[in-house]
Amino acid sequence: MTKVLQIGAGGVGTVVAHKLAMSPVFTDIMLASRTVSKCDDIAASVKGKTGVTIATASVDADNVAQTVELIKSFGPDLVINVALPYQDLTLMEACLQAGVHYLDTANYEHPDTAKFEYKEQWAFQERFKEAGLTALLGSGFDPGVTNMFCAHAQKNLFDTIETIDILDCNGGDHGHPFATNFNPEINIREITANGRYWENGKWIETEPLEQSMMFDFPGVGERKAFLLYHEEMESLCQNIKGLKRIRFWMTFGEAYLKHLDVIQNLGLDSIKPIEFQGQQIVPIQFLQALLPDPASLAPNYTGKTSIGCLVKGTKDGKERTSFIYNICDHEETYKEVGAQAVSYTTGVPAVVGAEMIATGKWRQPGVWNMEQNDPDPFLERLGPSGLPWHVMDM
Repeated sequence: MTKVLQIGAGGVGTVVAHKLAMSPVFTDIMLASRTVSKCDDIAASVKGKTGVTIATASVDADNVAQTVELIKSFGPDLVINVALPYQDLTLMEACLQAGVHYLDTANYEHPDTAKFEYKEQWAFQERFKEAGLTALLGSGFDPGVTNMFCAHAQKNLFDTIETIDILDCNGGDHGHPFATNFNPEINIREITANGRYWENGKWIETEPLEQSMMFDFPGVGERKAFLLYHEEMESLCQNIKGLKRIRFWMTFGEAYLKHLDVIQNLGLDSIKPIEFQGQQIVPIQFLQALLPDPASLAPNYTGKTSIGCLVKGTKDGKERTSFIYNICDHEETYKEVGAQAVSYTTGVPAVVGAEMIATGKWRQPGVWNMEQNDPDPFLERLGPSGLPWHVMDM
């Protein structure tokens, strides 16, 4: 029997709960969040779609002692963190104190500084090793599956890898003039930050959305993609041997960029508190309250996502260029688990990563990024779990 505790009941959490119930590995599931009514709604959907009953609980993921108490009372083998990235460090601490394995889908975000990096999570390495526990970082899609695509390229497709371009396209339409596909605060922070890419051993910084290129995305077509900084590059540049350059690109439509421009011009993307009628408010959190909940976008979402890694290098002495990718349909994912494809592509890999730990395929004490593990068993499970992947030689 494998018991798992999931913390977080947003759009991604909806997918994870359904997929845990469908997994052959997990037999006892608990879903916890600050708002237990959200957990109960997801549990009812899971029961209706799969017949599996999952337990629910209330927990403040910012409170280590409270989280430890819940973990010890339920007794899981593993905690899946799909709460907010601000809570990664407290949940890692709680897992250490309670003696359970840990998994998340996105790296730590500093609440007071608009940046994201692995440094503070990597600092847990020795403590997890000494405790004999595994912490798996970034088991979503990007980061997550994109790391696995790179590891697969390194292990099975190339002798040497020179450049990697991670390309993320959401070709879907949710019908709103402006909305974000995951937590608005995290999403807008990510996009309005300076771009960065790694080349010849150093980081090169660009202005936000300064660089762009056209790319023909399988299943979607040609779209303009913009260079961003994204966290998986921080570990991939260290773990893909011989790499000379890695970049990350994401597509945005004209309407999205127009709204983003207005938001920035008005200062609504600021994380610095301002005083309003005697109260302190954070502009980006106020904006978040005005925007649609990402989970609410799912029923009317049409179109597809297309995300992959364009890898260039050599094989058997010849130059090779391969695009390793997945296409995911918003309408199909809604039918299956009641969520849109952006949530689905993050939630499914979280469950597959959890299976890797639970079955012992990836159970190495310490703190690990995805590509530091064998990609083969993960990618073998990814397709049957709902995210088939393909390799196209260019």
